[in-house]
Amino acid sequence: MSKQKLKLGIIGAGGIFKYVHGPAWAQHPEVEFTAVCDVNRERAEEAAKQYNIPHVYTDYRDLLAHDEIDIVDICTPNLYHSPYTVAALEAGKHVLCEKPDAVSPEEAVKMAETAERTGKTLIVMRNNRFSAAARYMKKFIEQGHMGEIYTGRCGWLRRRGIPGKGGWFTTKELSGGGPLIDLGVHFIDLAVWLMGNPRPVSVVGATYTKFADTDISDSEHSQFGEKQDQGTFDVEDLATGFIRFDNGASLQIEFSWASNVEEEVTFYELRGTKAGANFRNGQLKLITEVEGKMWNVNPELHTHHVGDHANNINHFVDVVQGRTQPIFTPQQGVEMIKILSAIYESARTGREVRL
Repeated sequence: MSKQKLKLGIIGAGGIFKYVHGPAWAQHPEVEFTAVCDVNRERAEEAAKQYNIPHVYTDYRDLLAHDEIDIVDICTPNLYHSPYTVAALEAGKHVLCEKPDAVSPEEAVKMAETAERTGKTLIVMRNNRFSAAARYMKKFIEQGHMGEIYTGRCGWLRRRGIPGKGGWFTTKELSGGGPLIDLGVHFIDLAVWLMGNPRPVSVVGATYTKFADTDISDSEHSQFGEKQDQGTFDVEDLATGFIRFDNGASLQIEFSWASNVEEEVTFYELRGTKAGANFRNGQLKLITEVEGKMWNVNPELHTHHVGDHANNINHFVDVVQGRTQPIFTPQQGVEMIKILSAIYESARTGREVRL
């Protein structure tokens, strides 16, 4: 694009915008806040005041009708990701959407098809791909140091970290599910991306709801969402599963909002024929053989002051401005939602689901 400043419209001014997206956008020298929309006008006006945003709306269609807007950031509850993305693309806007891509494979397909038809950029947030450890691992793997990656496991386990209990996070109609769709997107995506994006062919899964009555919280991440007393809780609080891919590789998964574990942990492990990788709570360790002995190697990774979400947003701007190719494709989003949907189906039926 030829413009020096991209005009930005925000749809959804809740927690993820307030704590993550807003500060990241404010750092970018090529972006100008132009409009904000939220069904809660007070929340939209609060964002407008903080970032000096001139136009405030409560209907997303009014924002999309704003001709000056070049790019749109969608930070709404999950149910609206697909319809708002499709509408924004059809209105001629480039779109960055918060994860998950959609609440069903059919909705994810609509997003991908619309992006292709309109020729507009669509990137769904994959911030973990932009961490220092992930970037290092991607290069390490692409250079052949891992050999064949044939299996792995990943997860995000919280002891007590239910977000917005009783609100949209715990209401299946709005969220699509619990920690599997909320947290699973992050580390399933990261593991599959590092494995070279093999195509999933089957899954087995199980889900549990055991802590819907708890009021204990020891996770900073539970700040997201708006808690509602006597609200709905019809999603899982723990999900496990096993994914097979077309190249014979496999991946074990486990995600919880609440579980009796020692500590909150984010992790992935990858097993290769030349080396293994163990990532746990931000620390990366490589396991390999040297001269007939096993070695554990701890790479010294220097993180940047810019957070992973901001790096993802910076990448989106680079793509829109024509400086680079996208690290994420909408079809990868379709495959992700197929995996999550199939795990929920397997949990419901007790059977393996073919994709």
